[in-house]
Amino acid sequence: MDYEAYHRRSIAEPEAHWREQAALVDWQRPFEQVLDHSNPPFAKWFVGGTTNLCHNAVDRHLATRGGQNALVWVSTEVDREVTYSYRDLHAEVQRMAAILLALGVQPGDRVLIYMPMIPQAVFAMLACARIGAIHSVVFGGFASQSLANRIDDARPKLVVSADAGSRGGKVVAYKPLLDAAIDFAQHKPERVLLVDRGLSAMERVPGRDVDYAPLREQHLDAEVPVTWLESTTPSYTIYTSGTTGRPKGVQRDTGGYCVALAASMRSIFRCEPGETYFCTSDIGWVVGHCYIVYGPLIHGMTTILYEGLPIRPDAAIWWRLVEKYKVTAMFSSPTAVRVLKKHDPALLKQHDLSSLRGLYLAGEPLDEPTAQWIADGIGRPIIDNYWQTESGWPILTLANGIDGVAPKTPKFGSPGLPMPGFDVRLIDDASGEELTEPNRKGVLVVAGPTPPGFMQTVWGDDARYVNTYWKTVPGKSVYSTFDWGIRDADGYYFILGRTDDVINVAGHRLGTREIEEAVSGHAAVAEVAVVGVADELKGQVAMAFVVLKDSSLAADAAGALKLEGEIMKRVDETLGAVARPARVRFVTLLPKTRSGKLLRRAIQAVCEGRDPGDLTTIEDPSALQQVRDLVATR
Repeated sequence: MDYEAYHRRSIAEPEAHWREQAALVDWQRPFEQVLDHSNPPFAKWFVGGTTNLCHNAVDRHLATRGGQNALVWVSTEVDREVTYSYRDLHAEVQRMAAILLALGVQPGDRVLIYMPMIPQAVFAMLACARIGAIHSVVFGGFASQSLANRIDDARPKLVVSADAGSRGGKVVAYKPLLDAAIDFAQHKPERVLLVDRGLSAMERVPGRDVDYAPLREQHLDAEVPVTWLESTTPSYTIYTSGTTGRPKGVQRDTGGYCVALAASMRSIFRCEPGETYFCTSDIGWVVGHCYIVYGPLIHGMTTILYEGLPIRPDAAIWWRLVEKYKVTAMFSSPTAVRVLKKHDPALLKQHDLSSLRGLYLAGEPLDEPTAQWIADGIGRPIIDNYWQTESGWPILTLANGIDGVAPKTPKFGSPGLPMPGFDVRLIDDASGEELTEPNRKGVLVVAGPTPPGFMQTVWGDDARYVNTYWKTVPGKSVYSTFDWGIRDADGYYFILGRTDDVINVAGHRLGTREIEEAVSGHAAVAEVAVVGVADELKGQVAMAFVVLKDSSLAADAAGALKLEGEIMKRVDETLGAVARPARVRFVTLLPKTRSGKLLRRAIQAVCEGRDPGDLTTIEDPSALQQVRDLVATR
């Protein structure tokens, strides 16, 4: 079967397609209805069936692969590597589940997890799933006010945290941040469970705070049965990064999510049980939920939980792990690859990567030069993919020959084709017209019903879900991704950037992504961020901030001016003079969140003399200070 027919059937016959995929997971009670779409845009999957994420990720593998490694924790921050078999993981999750129950957590209660990348964070997620509690993982190190906002929205009975994390060898104390957040929050969690790593001294609040280690000792032999849940029961909430005002909690179900991840491990990542999966994300982000924890474990794989940077102790660390653990599929981000571009490319070739069948990249658009650089460097297939916190798994990528589907060839610069169940379309944002001809720019949308694994709603606010996502296109009820895209004659999609990242230069609408692509094609450029800045004459002009592979090239005014001219010429030749940046500024690093997303809005605000807003997620504040200094001297 060709891919087009496979995808077309998943859209035309969703119940038949997903009934087949549902056989990949265990059901305690069979579902009565594959899909209930009687109240659009809400889609309910596998209605009446009961299952459990923890059972599918852990218990069901004990009989056949109990001794196999399930979780490998690698920390280059504290120089430790610890492995847990499926039997070990089963025991640890039951201990954690017993602790949660002893602290009063019941099915439907929320547990907020504010943790570094340590095994206990995974135990806590799986223990919540086991007993039917709803976990809400917040990225470790978030500032107190942002954490307080999430506490007030999720209203957790319990918070699970730790004394500290570590980043680049520097200790980040979590407990003071958590204490301040609880002080700020209107909702007060009843209890706080603390893992003491011995990295930072911490004060306990009497009657509220309890230590994990002695409770674990009390429950060493705990046996906590699985709580079987109706398929549509919420499993977790996760807050979208970059939201302003009241946080937006993406709510995920149980059965649909389990089936979607099980299917994706086969159809997208070509993985087999017993192999090793390495996702370099963080459990605080959706990629970490899906492809560090649930996806690989549901599929019976070994998953690597990595605490550290991609360049410490050196920029070959990830490839050492690929070789050591025979990783077959690896998931990372374009931003991480651009970090590696600033280091000796010989480090990419120090280790045997023959086990690796593909490096999957997502998080923001993957430009062709970066894709080509890493492909040449490691000599393995590079597979782009596009998705969102809301979608729960890739919307666009390439299916790889599973279920008799002929594989497609990647095109650098494109994340690929729609995955099964995603009815992807391009819409003219002004008229609502569907764009069917090749190479026409429109807003990328998904028509309902959305597939299993997709968000159910915004936590506690169905109206907000409908109004935010489903009512932005004139005359149509479709889910808006808020991303521009085009589709070529072969059906491959290309993402051009956020709809709110459009620059209007003298009446010409330009996507910042298009300009960044042109700039990054210059051989000297490692990274680039382009923002639109208010201009009295043209309305807006483009400003480019560039990180060079070799910063000495712009060390003096003459060198910087020469490079700026070359980059502008390249944009002229690629997109035309109208897209030429007003200035190209050279910096040593770009402002990013800890997950690697560029803070374009903050850069734009600084350029326009405005308050950049909440910067609690910024990785290195000195990056934004560089922008301020350059703007001040223009």
